[in-house]
Amino acid sequence: MFGRFMPKEGNFFELFNLHAHEIVEGGKELVALMNSLGEGATDLRNHAAAIDAIEKKADGYTRDTIQLLHKTFITPLDREEIHELISNMDDILDLMQDTAESVSLYDVKSVPVEAKQLAEICLACAERVKSAVALLPKMENAATLLKICEEIDRLESDADRVMRSAISKLFRTERDAVTLIKMKAIFELLETITDRCEDVANVIQGIVIENA
Repeated sequence: MFGRFMPKEGNFFELFNLHAHEIVEGGKELVALMNSLGEGATDLRNHAAAIDAIEKKADGYTRDTIQLLHKTFITPLDREEIHELISNMDDILDLMQDTAESVSLYDVKSVPVEAKQLAEICLACAERVKSAVALLPKMENAATLLKICEEIDRLESDADRVMRSAISKLFRTERDAVTLIKMKAIFELLETITDRCEDVANVIQGIVIENA
């Protein structure tokens, strides 16, 4: 009985890794969704449904992390850092889901090449988030972690440039106002996914600097 009152450290890193895996799976489906446009509504629905299922699964890991945070007396990281990290990771998949839903709701039949490029950058960011989270338990990985965070920052800058160029091109060449509005929204959603990946990188960078 006394053991119930002893301090314990919950397995937060396992939950982070499980969530990060789903982020990468969501990124793969997002790329597949963008590449499937023009090939039929069934493909779009299948990829959108897959992203929805992945987001729901990741939501479970987020809830488990928050519940564990309330139950755990001694945590491996600062409590605020744990909450901020899992919340920002959850935001990534929320935005992937928002993007897929917007493509479906807007009845988008095809997208410019820049949208596919942005989806690929989102996946690259997601893969680096997963790599960083996997290294987080051991601070001897500090140099590698900081390098990965720098890569995410570079990818976010790449996405920003692609989005600006795409929107500029859109306003110069698209004559249909409705299509212009739809595609501008899709471009912005895709770029915002990389922003949220950068937010995760910033949290990890802060943890490394504080603990290394």
